[in-house]
Amino acid sequence: MKAGVGAEDVSDAEVIVAELTANVERHAAEPYEVRVISVADVPIWCEVVDGSPDTEKVEVSLQRLRAQGTTDVPFLAEDTLAENGRGLLLTYRLSGGRCAVYATTTSSTGTPGKAVGFALAVGGRG
Repeated sequence: MKAGVGAEDVSDAEVIVAELTANVERHAAEPYEVRVISVADVPIWCEVVDGSPDTEKVEVSLQRLRAQGTTDVPFLAEDTLAENGRGLLLTYRLSGGRCAVYATTTSSTGTPGKAVGFALAVGGRG
């Protein structure tokens, strides 16, 4: 793959971005932005930004996942049938726990917002 990112890692990143953008569309205010940060033309970090500056609910969810002590968090039977509510879980699992929420400023309006970001795998798996 281009830039040292493997096909499976690109697929994981696409799933994460899709889940996070669905979350912001349902739960957050506009504007919505997707940013990819590169170093020496290698994408290393991706973030989905929204116009809602409150990070608390997302941080609590991520802390609960981290408290599990593993990125191999099993889906509960009732959760596997849910139509929504798994975006952060998938983000956490597919990024190997390398994700965070933080305050930011939206690029399009310069207003306060928040970002949920995750590390992109570089050099492929394994």
